[in-house]
Amino acid sequence: MQYQEIYRQGTEALKRARIEEAALDARLLLEEICGTDRTALYAHGERELTEEQERRYLESIASRSKRIPLQHILGKTEFMGLTFEVNQDVLCPRPDTEILVEEVLKHLHDGMRILDIGTGSGCILLSLLHYSNDCRGVGADISEKALRTARANAERLSAEGVSFAESDLFAEIEGKFEIIVSNPPYIRRADIENLMPEVRDHDPRTALDGGEDGLFFYREITAGAKDHLPRGGMLFYEIGYDQGEAVRRIMEESGFREIEIVKDFSGLDRVVFGTL
Repeated sequence: MQYQEIYRQGTEALKRARIEEAALDARLLLEEICGTDRTALYAHGERELTEEQERRYLESIASRSKRIPLQHILGKTEFMGLTFEVNQDVLCPRPDTEILVEEVLKHLHDGMRILDIGTGSGCILLSLLHYSNDCRGVGADISEKALRTARANAERLSAEGVSFAESDLFAEIEGKFEIIVSNPPYIRRADIENLMPEVRDHDPRTALDGGEDGLFFYREITAGAKDHLPRGGMLFYEIGYDQGEAVRRIMEESGFREIEIVKDFSGLDRVVFGTL
């Protein structure tokens, strides 16, 4: 089958499955399988796929039609201009999380130590280390499966100065860090069933469930962070769109000052940070 024709079939199949970005997903899957780029569709649309390429593409379209995340099918995703391995053991990095990384980078100086609580794929910590000089970092996660993915990403990026710890929040963490950063689970438990199937059915439930009010981990991390930050150390969070003031109060009650709430490109609260 020709490149352009099978792309059309893939797009139509994803539209029938109510995939929001059907054309984009169909193209990205085709490019991955054929080893092409976006110009191939227009410049070489008449090229014939091999039987193996055709079979793999139609299988990938069937998987995406079942609402399996595109990133899981590809086995990777782009974040902060870097490529990260992702799978069912880690939360797929979202573009909104880049705002968290960018805010930390504004305050990150050479030689600082960073602690990433709930590191998952390692995308936050590894991005911070990639775009800084002589910094060191520890990525902590309760899931050994997630840590295997984080270690694979560290190796892929040839990251230096990084280590990982299997730890329930701060339980296995020693020492102090100038910066603690976290994108913790913050979905209210009752709201999880209303999430899109790609998230609800394929992201780890432990990476989503923030307790009854969505604030459980903000309370726990903020309380524990005081033992691992020097005076003047900073704590950064990604938050849900309606959690800014609540997280600000939690941090204020624990002695943090100069607290700021940063909005995303949609004008919604996305990051909170403050200084001990």
